[in-house]
This record gives sequence, C-alpha cells and structure tokens, in this order.
Amino acid sequence: MSVQAAQAPLTRRGIPVERDLRVLALGSFANRFGGGAVMTTSALYFTRQVGFSAAEVALAISVSAVIGILVQVPAGHLGDTRGPRRVLTLCMTGAALTSALPVLARTPWQLALLLSLLALFERSAGSVQQGVIAQLATGGRGVLFKAYLRAVTNTAIGLGSVFGGAALVIDETWAYVAVFVINAVFTAFAAWNSTRLPDLPGYVRIEGEPRLAVLRDWPYVVVVALTGLYSLHFFVMELGLALYISERTSAPTVMVAILLVLNTACVALFQVRLSRRADSVEAGARALFRGAVWIAVGFAVVSLADRGDATFAVVVLVAGSLAHVVGEMIGSGGQWGLQMGLAPHERQGQYQGFAGLGFGVVSVAGPPLVTLLCVDMGETGWLVLAALMLAVAAVSVPVSRWALASRERYGVLSHSG
Repeated sequence: MSVQAAQAPLTRRGIPVERDLRVLALGSFANRFGGGAVMTTSALYFTRQVGFSAAEVALAISVSAVIGILVQVPAGHLGDTRGPRRVLTLCMTGAALTSALPVLARTPWQLALLLSLLALFERSAGSVQQGVIAQLATGGRGVLFKAYLRAVTNTAIGLGSVFGGAALVIDETWAYVAVFVINAVFTAFAAWNSTRLPDLPGYVRIEGEPRLAVLRDWPYVVVVALTGLYSLHFFVMELGLALYISERTSAPTVMVAILLVLNTACVALFQVRLSRRADSVEAGARALFRGAVWIAVGFAVVSLADRGDATFAVVVLVAGSLAHVVGEMIGSGGQWGLQMGLAPHERQGQYQGFAGLGFGVVSVAGPPLVTLLCVDMGETGWLVLAALMLAVAAVSVPVSRWALASRERYGVLSHSG
C-alpha cells in the first residue's frame, strides 16, 4: 500500500471511508446492539421469570465462558486456513440460529448447554473477525480501526441497553422473550452483512509447520499474559466498582449507572483519538505503560471514596473514573498494537484468538478476585490493584522489546503494519 493510502483518513464525518470497513462497522453495530439488550435483561429474566437462582445463572455463564476460551484459537486458525470471511459468515449464522435458544431453558443444565452452544459460535466469530480486520485494515490502520470499532460497539451496547431497559420496565415474560428474538434478528443481519465482504484467501500452511504455531511462540504468550492482567481493570470498573459503591461508600447507588454512562460516552467520543499513536509494537508498549499508570491513579483515587460523606464520595468516584477511562482508552490502543504488531499477517486469526484467551481467563477468575479486593478489603484492595497496574506498566516496555527482538528467531515477522 502506498504512503498516501496509509496516511488517508480512516473516517469522514464518523463513517469509514473504505466500503469494506463500513461493512465491518455496520455488522459490529448490529451484533452488539442486540447483545446490549440481552446483557441488560438476561440475568433478571432467568431469575425472576424462569426461577433460577443467581448462583445457577452464574454457573451456567461460567461454563459457557470456558467453552468460549477453548474454541478461540482453533476457530482463528480455521479462519486463517479456510478464508476468514467464509468462516466468519458460518460462525455468525450459527450465532444467529442459537441466539434465542437460551430463552427455552427450564433447568440450569439446559441453560448451561444452550449458552455454551451460543458461546461456541460467538467466540469463534470474534476470533475470525480479527483476521478479517487484519486483512482489510492494512497500511498500519488495524489499531485505529479497532479503536473505531470499540467506539461503535460501545455506542451500540448503550443503545441496546435502552431497548432492554424497556423490557425491564414492562417486566412481563413476553417482553423478555422479545429481547432474545430481537437479538437473533440483529445477529442474522450481521451474518448476512458479512457476505458483502470480499472473499479473502486462506493461508496455505507449509509442510512441517505446526498447526497452532502461536502455542510455541513464548514471547507472544508472555505478552498475552501481560495484556490479560491489564484487562482485569474492566472487571474492576464493571463489577467491583458497583459493589464497592453500594456496600462501602455513602454515594447513592445511582452513581453506578452514571459512571457507566460517563465511561461509555468518553469511549465513544475519544477512543479513536487516544489510539492514534499505538500503531506499532514500540508505540503500543509505550501506550500500555501510560494507560496502566493512568488506571493505577484512578484506582488510588477511588479507594478514598469510603472516607467521607456522600458528596465527597461522588466527587472522588467521578475523578477516579475519569482517570480510569483515560487509561482504558490509551492502554487499549497499546494492547491492540502489541497483539497485532507481534502476529504474522497471514495468521492473525489464530494469534488474535490466542490473544483473546488473556481476557477469557480473566473473565473466569476476575469476578471473585475483584469482589475480594474491591469489597472485602476496601481501600487496601484498591491500592493492591493500583500496584498491579503499576507492575504491568513497569514491565510492558522491556517485555515488548524482548518479544519484538525474537520475531526473526520464531519466524513470525508481522506484515500488518
């Protein structure tokens, strides 16, 4: 690609300039809109309408999360070798056909089975889509387009949550079921929309080359472990902060919703801008360093919220959350820069599927850990989390330099930048 093309603007008036990137963005918006609606209502539907206990629902979700972890790398590899667009369409079609099925569950094991079936297709599609992005967002724009997609999907989830909120107000079985059906319809549209993408070629594996080469690429494994630790902050602010506000501070519980809206708005408005300088491994490492430091500051500020009255708590929570979201946006760009820049262009699906394992493992282990630190330990726990983020910052640059220097030895030089 020419220098002029690489420097061309990604969007015009908020819309991707290139047709294929517009198609990807539209599909992601539709998919996450339905997901946002279900995310808002599903737990209450299964507990209040079906009669499951909160523990039974949580266990079913955990089982499906484990299934999602197991399929990510094989699905990414399948997309790399068979053609990422074809496999993406297949996975999205499977997700559309299974999106509404959990509503039929009448026992906890049925719920776990149906959620796991859905996770198989959804997580597979997520991994394969990374390979599609790597092949279409060329010229060093992969990180920037991921930032754009994150802004788009956050907006979609927020709008979908409003739709789901209407079902909560109605609080009737038919309204909850309608949310699941609407999600299936939007997912089906996303599946059809993926057929509008070009039919990308698959990667031809050289004889004797390992099928899952990423598992032998230890520097990449270490980087994924590092970015996985960094991603713990998502669960801190989504789960830990909500419980901390309600159980240990004088702030009104409505602050949970206000801070969520604040985070979503900031990401939608500024994610792309704060990711512009993370389009290489070196730049990504520096961005991860800065992001982790900002998050550590945010955690340290939030830790003070239980020391004063409601007004003091609100001010501290807003200040800490703003520091956190700045770090979230900067560090996310750095995370994508590392994960994409260290992966070979022709095996981005496999490598990005593996990169998703870091977040997947944290999604299983994170909630109980976050509850222990943020709620049970209070201020001390928040400071422990801040120290963890500073540790991530301290090693991010040297670890990334080591991983980059190892590329020739492992034969996985990236051509995505």
